Parts: sequence; structure tokens; C-alpha cells
Amino acid sequence: MKKTALLSFIFSLFLLMSPEKKLAAENLQATIDSLKDGAVLQLENKTYQGNIVINKAMTIIGSPKTVIKGDGTGNVISIKAPHVKLSHLTVTHGSMNRNSAEEYAAIKIYTNSNVVEHINIRDSFHGIYLSQAHDNTIRANHIKGMGKGKIAEQGNGIHVYYANDNLLEKNTIEGTRDGMFFEYANNNHSYENNISQTRYGLHYMYSDENIFMKNTFTMNTGGAAIMNSNHLKLEDNQFIVNYGNQSFGLLLLQANDNFIANNTFYMNQRGLYIDQATRNEFRHNKIVQNQIGIELWASSNDQVFTLNQISENTIPAVTLGGNSENNSWSKDGKGNDWGSAFPITDLNQDRIGDFSITYRSSLYQLMEDQELSYLFLKSPALKIYEKMNAALTNEAIMFNDPHPLTASNRTHTKAIFLIVSLLIVGILIKGRHLLCITFGRNGRKI
Repeated sequence: MKKTALLSFIFSLFLLMSPEKKLAAENLQATIDSLKDGAVLQLENKTYQGNIVINKAMTIIGSPKTVIKGDGTGNVISIKAPHVKLSHLTVTHGSMNRNSAEEYAAIKIYTNSNVVEHINIRDSFHGIYLSQAHDNTIRANHIKGMGKGKIAEQGNGIHVYYANDNLLEKNTIEGTRDGMFFEYANNNHSYENNISQTRYGLHYMYSDENIFMKNTFTMNTGGAAIMNSNHLKLEDNQFIVNYGNQSFGLLLLQANDNFIANNTFYMNQRGLYIDQATRNEFRHNKIVQNQIGIELWASSNDQVFTLNQISENTIPAVTLGGNSENNSWSKDGKGNDWGSAFPITDLNQDRIGDFSITYRSSLYQLMEDQELSYLFLKSPALKIYEKMNAALTNEAIMFNDPHPLTASNRTHTKAIFLIVSLLIVGILIKGRHLLCITFGRNGRKI
């Protein structure tokens, strides 16, 4: 009799507990609303239905197979309270509506001091959107767009709008419109992010005092486009195989007083593309095996290039749009290493050439007038064109380096080539494709 009563009591408890579990699975919003500030919610290996709004400080932790699936009409997760932490979730099926008044995302953050980490994001217009949200940490997330030429149908991996003092680190973004988009966003730090197969890996507008370090931009149409922004630091980044008719590793357009150091620009259509930019310093960069190492428009003044390795490019540097004598190719008596194409003497063995290097070319005329000339930079016909114009003294000075460095300062490119090969193989295994866009030849129409 006692045993029967005990079994009945246990069965009654089971009946009482089961609705709560079912509630958590079927109505995640009600569960969140029922919790107190500071609560920790552990989700199970199942799919929870969104959309949800988090309006209190709390932590939501997923399991390996936890999915929060939106209803396709808005943000899957809206964070509207500070001190929220999300981790180890898959978030999917946000609105793809491009005509709404609001730009929707898998996770949209409206508040400060939140942490979003180890989230897999799929099937949403934007991945993570920070809207006037400050002091947030966005870490180790994997955001995957539609790719395959569907650029116009989707948003950005991480979108930072009027948002300051945020940390973005160790995120992987692929196949979105732009990888990371900053607009009116200051004092943000971006470290060790990997971005591939986007339009621009980094798209940057009207934002100042930001730091980008150890990021990798691979197989995008443009590695990073910095526009109307000042006082940035770009250090130890990799701009690799960003290729197409009008592609670049790094574009500076109306960008001033920036510091670009210790970056690698390898196998891009252009390594650097500089237009209407002032007082930028380029130091200790490796600009190697690009079609054009540096494309510098005469609208840019007071650039400083020093201690860079600029070698094995089809064209080392070209100046377009007129004279660019207001830029400097050395600083404090130290210029750049131009590789074996520019042999120099160094009788006193101070690793600085005894004579200046002056590079002349006539190709600037073709590049200014014929955009398709970029497709034929390795053509024998263009080499003949150059020789004919040289004989006719119909050339212009592209750069003059008064203190070129000897090859002994050069870092060998074999290690770079090996790293690049591994990166490309890793991406190609996934079966992804390059994306292409076109912009105006002088960078003004982007």
C-alpha cells in the first residue's frame, strides 16, 4: 500500500513538472519573462521558437544543438536590457525584408555592456546589429550568409551603427554583403576576425579612433574600404587574394591621419588604393605579388611610405590623376625595399641604397582612360607599349624613393605563400565562389 502511494506521488510530480518543460520548449519568451534579473537560463538540445525580446539582465546558455528559430518577420533576438549574455546557440530565420523601416538581424542589440559569443548565425538579413549600443563584446561567432552572388539580397555580418567602445574579436564571417560595417562608430576594437567571400570584408564610414589588429580578409571583392574616417590604426592584418577587375586589399577614400603598419597585402588586384586621402603613414607593410602594389591618386597628399617591402608586383606603384609630389617615399632617411626589380648599391653596408630610385611609366594614361587596361597588365602588348613610350620619353614619374632599402631587409615570401595556399585550400574545400562588383575607376562611386 505504501509502495502504491509512493508511485502515485512520483507520477503526480511528473505531471506537474512536464508542462514547465514543454513551456520552455514551446514558449521561450514566456520563460524569459518569468525569470528575475540576473537569472541564468540553460537551454536544451532542441529548437526553440522565436522571436524573443530580452528586457532584463540575464544569461542564456545553449547546448551543442540548441537552435532559436525566428518566425521570419523581424529580429530573432532583440536585446533591450544591459548586461545580457548569450552563448553557444544557433540563431536562424530572421526577416529578410529589405523594405522595412527597421533593418532586421539575427541578434539586434540596443543596449550597453552585453556579451554575445559562440553563436552560429544563418538565414538572416544582418547577422549581429549594434544600434547605438556601447561597451559590448562580440566574440567567437560564426556568421554565414547566402553567398553565391546574392549580395544585394542580404545584409552585413556585423553591423555597427552609432555604437562606440565595442570589442569584436575572433569572429568568422563568410558570404554576407559586407563582413563588418561601421557607420558613425568610434573607439571600437576589432581583433583576429576572419572574413571571406563578401563584397567588402570591412566597410567603414564616418568613424574615427578605431583599432583593427590581426584580422584576415581573404577572397573578398575588396578587403577593407575605409571612407571618410580618421585616426585609425590598422596593424598586423592580412589582405590576401581580394581579386577582381576593380578589387583591392585596402581602399582609403577621404580618410586622413591613419596609421597602417605591419600588414600583408598579397595577391590582390591592388594592394593599396588611395584617393582623396591625407597624412596617412604606411610602415613595415609587405605589399607583395599584387597586380598593382600601390595605386595613388593625385588628390591624395602627405602620405608617408617607409620601411615597407614592395616587391614582385606587376606594377610596383602608379600615380593617377596628375602630379603627386606632395607624398613622401621615405622618412628619417629610410625608404622602402622595392625588390630585385630595382637593383641598388650599398657601399657602406648601412642597408640603405647609395642612390635614389625613380620609377617612370606611361601606363597611367591607359589606366585613367581605359578601365579594361587593368585586365591586361601582364600582357606582352603593354610591355611593348611601355618600351615605345620610354623611347619617346613619353613617361611620368610614378615615385621617387631617395633612401631605398637593400634586399637584406626583406622578409622572404615563401612562408607567406604557404600560409596563403592553406587559407585558399580551406575556403575552396567549402565550395564557395568569388563575388564581384564594379565601382568607378577613381574610387568615388562605391
